[in-house]
Amino acid sequence: MEDITVPFSEVHHVTIDKLGDVPIKRGNFQLLPSHVQTWLAQMIQLCTPRDIHICDGSDEEGEIATKLLVENGQLSPLKKYQNCYICLTDPRDVARVESKTFLITKDKFQSVPHSREGANCVLGLWKSPDEIKKDIDDRFPGCMRGRTFYVIPYSMGPMGSSLSKIGVEITDSAYVVLSMRVMTHVSSEIWKYLRNGEEFVRCLHSVGVPLPTTQSIVNNWPCNPEKTLVVHFPDSRKVMSFGSGYGGNSLLGKKCFALRIAGRIAYDEGWLAEHMLIMSVTNSQGEEKFIAAAFPSACGKTNLAMLTPAIPGYTVRCIGDDIAWMRFDKETGELRAINPEAGFFGVAPGTNMKTNPNAILTCLQNSIFTNVGETADGGFYWEGLEEETPAGTEITAWTGEKYKLGEDKTKKSSHPNARFCCPARQCPIIHDKWQDPAGLPISAIIFGGRRPEGVPLVIEAFNWTHGVFLAAQLKSESTAAAEHTGKRIMHDPFAMRPFVGYNFGKYIQHWLDFEKTPNNKLPKIFHVNWFRVDENKKFLWPGYGDNIRVLDWIIRRANNEDVAEPSAVGLLPKKGSLNLQGLNVDWDKLMALPKAYWVGDIDETLQWLDGQLGDDLPQAIREQIQKQKERVAQLS
Repeated sequence: MEDITVPFSEVHHVTIDKLGDVPIKRGNFQLLPSHVQTWLAQMIQLCTPRDIHICDGSDEEGEIATKLLVENGQLSPLKKYQNCYICLTDPRDVARVESKTFLITKDKFQSVPHSREGANCVLGLWKSPDEIKKDIDDRFPGCMRGRTFYVIPYSMGPMGSSLSKIGVEITDSAYVVLSMRVMTHVSSEIWKYLRNGEEFVRCLHSVGVPLPTTQSIVNNWPCNPEKTLVVHFPDSRKVMSFGSGYGGNSLLGKKCFALRIAGRIAYDEGWLAEHMLIMSVTNSQGEEKFIAAAFPSACGKTNLAMLTPAIPGYTVRCIGDDIAWMRFDKETGELRAINPEAGFFGVAPGTNMKTNPNAILTCLQNSIFTNVGETADGGFYWEGLEEETPAGTEITAWTGEKYKLGEDKTKKSSHPNARFCCPARQCPIIHDKWQDPAGLPISAIIFGGRRPEGVPLVIEAFNWTHGVFLAAQLKSESTAAAEHTGKRIMHDPFAMRPFVGYNFGKYIQHWLDFEKTPNNKLPKIFHVNWFRVDENKKFLWPGYGDNIRVLDWIIRRANNEDVAEPSAVGLLPKKGSLNLQGLNVDWDKLMALPKAYWVGDIDETLQWLDGQLGDDLPQAIREQIQKQKERVAQLS
């Protein structure tokens, strides 16, 4: 759809240091591509900022932004490390706001499925262009008064790669500038890829607090939670975000562009934009395979991407920990993937030298920590670091409360969704081809969730269609990454429930359709569950570095080794086919398929998918559900 903000009127008096009446304090507006100039001029008219800063990605620019944020009290240096800072947000602005995140299309069912009457559709929220115009007109005019209008040109993926895409984000937050420099490829070189009017994703963000303001600013963190809004225009490749400065709501290259908008572009162009890590595993024979894996937030995706193998002879290398863009090569048929991001935006609590030493080592310099605790000697601290921090260490919690470690077990240093933001290039096990513009060939795709009961350690799909079904019925305990509270099992198909930018039924069919191209070399699809517990609520599987044992089996299956046998829910490892040397695990409990559980599970899955998707649920998935019903009925 066309811009629904303000009409563009001709911009007069453009000089090297001024656009109309607005000073340009950094950058040269006249050197930008004309269609970028037109859009920026419209947004300047809309937002009425104090001045303009066109970002170039230079080190000097990073130093300027950092100094400004420290002076404003938004960042504090962590003196224990090199160029690391801590940031504390307003307690009302700590997570993705799924309930305020909308897709805007003229046709509602371009965005959301035809849910059954009475079903509360959670597979996207839609508003009409007329509805959202009222919301935008209530928020954005004058929203940057007294603030700087930052223009951030960035590439998602290696600059110049045919698999990459270009975005430009406007923001009034220097914190966003600093974080986008970590998470994306920010550079003035971006403009040369737009010289001939090429498409780019247009992102507008404002904290929603024009100056001067009478509202109270908590932790020097401007935000407007009562009016927070994140809206996507998939047809015109635009995102507009208001009121929140928190990661996923403000770093618009991340979930907004890299999944919702890119997913719609991928649908139009015939590729996949997925909530997946990318890793390589090299076995003891020196054979390397690349794997993509999808997990809901806080299910160990980053830990798996940076895994330290618990058995000798194996090497893991990280390509990315959160998002994968994948295309089938037209010549070879290989599914090739890139990580469109340049950094890690990981959940901090629970990360330590046991669970993920590589993540800890990655963020010891040039990193931003948000809503974590701080030790008296200027180090970061969060829940999970108890064994690595001396008892009695004075901690300042993200709430400002001070306490001594170990004296009161009820004290919490960090928000459950506290984050570290660090450059991927610093990861000790980053793959030397992580920025390969051609992408890397995927041999296996893994889906997984946090399932405390009933679900085996690993399942291989019978075929591609069955694998798409496994992904469609993915479930997991809810996490702190969104505004949900409490632990309950939630459906999260493809680990993409909050992130698909168009009708979810069409998204599932898009996956199914890749089987129709004869040249496509379809990777095997798997489901894993590290989180099954026994009757005492103890984990049956040790996880972490021992997950290499499952990855080894997956690689062997990718090579078609005869180490699997059919079951009611898919192919399971033959007993003895997993390397369990040195472990004491109860194989029968790990792999058990309790009939009552699976009968109830498949009935509930059908009810949920049918309710959410209605007639948009692909017939192939209905057939898979019926086949699983029949197989489960035969369980003893």
